[in-house]
Amino acid sequence: MLRLRVLLSLIAPLLGMPAHAEVSEADRLFASSMQEILQSQPEKALTSINNLLDRYPNFRLAQLVKGDLLLARAQPLSTLGNAQGASEQQADLREEAKARILAINDPVNPELLPAELLQISSETRYVIAVDASRARLYIFENSPNGIRRVADYYVTVGKLGTGKNKEGDKRTPVGLYTITSFKPDSELEELYGIGAYPLSYPNEWDVRNGRNGHGIWLHGVPRDTYARPPKASDGCVVLSNDDLKDIGRFVGIGKTPVIIAPNLTWVEPSALSTTKVELEEAIDDWRKDWESLNTDRLLDHYSSRFQAGNQRFRAFAESKRRVNTGKSWIKVDLLRMSIYRQPGDKDMAIVTFDQDYKSSNLNNLSSKRQYWQRENGRWRIIQETIL
Repeated sequence: MLRLRVLLSLIAPLLGMPAHAEVSEADRLFASSMQEILQSQPEKALTSINNLLDRYPNFRLAQLVKGDLLLARAQPLSTLGNAQGASEQQADLREEAKARILAINDPVNPELLPAELLQISSETRYVIAVDASRARLYIFENSPNGIRRVADYYVTVGKLGTGKNKEGDKRTPVGLYTITSFKPDSELEELYGIGAYPLSYPNEWDVRNGRNGHGIWLHGVPRDTYARPPKASDGCVVLSNDDLKDIGRFVGIGKTPVIIAPNLTWVEPSALSTTKVELEEAIDDWRKDWESLNTDRLLDHYSSRFQAGNQRFRAFAESKRRVNTGKSWIKVDLLRMSIYRQPGDKDMAIVTFDQDYKSSNLNNLSSKRQYWQRENGRWRIIQETIL
């Protein structure tokens, strides 16, 4: 028993798998072996680890624990990974162990939602959200009964964490993106595993803020590896090949939003209503003032730092005044609207919708994405893109 004290000290504060945990098969098998260690059943734990390795022979963390269990028969352990001695690889595996065990215990109440999910259009069935601090990717279903979490997976992010700013900085971007396509393994190097889902990085907000780089994907791992450490990629979000294959059932190319956050902000669903109502009222006021043909009132909904492509606020305002003088009436309907909070910024929201615009001399249907920012207590549009 004393020889296992290091493993016990690592898992005891974290372990305990509640009934609501929805984790991968590998995580469940790993949890079972950890429970048996906690219950002072090392031989049973070794059997469980062997079963796990029979199913996932390239699961290096399980190999590490197996080595410790074998070594503990003969001598006390000083650290997780004692069997193979101290190395950078063992340090990485210890970080993976902590992330996986924390996810098994999952202190996040399943009834809570990320504050980033304010409203999801009925046309969007699933949203992917990545919490880099916990090395987890969550799937949320937009069901008739509300938004609910349906799955989560262990992931790897950039070697230097999140907050990508430039090419080669080894960081994962923060923001709202869309899965744009799928690349099968026949088009990929072995590093990317069985496939990859490219993301729409950099988006227009990244470009405006001078962030560059490319090739940010959700992708798999080499076939001789089950998973990588929590921080090991060049900026991509990396899953095991089994998990990458599994998330395919939730992905709609060109449709599925992906939120990447340093930390997701978990709240009661009711806590989303205040910000959501504020934004809905601001958006509806903007729409009504546009219909009113009162250009001054319309422009008051835009930040002085507003941009639409290369057009700044002054040029935009002049264009609106010129266009509105030729109208006798305007009617604007906003359809299929989604509202997300910018990860890490409670005073910025991202609004997407289909805009049905009709006027006395022009009809137009378009899709838009707007960035709204709270300035001195009021929500205003700071960025707009026609999709």
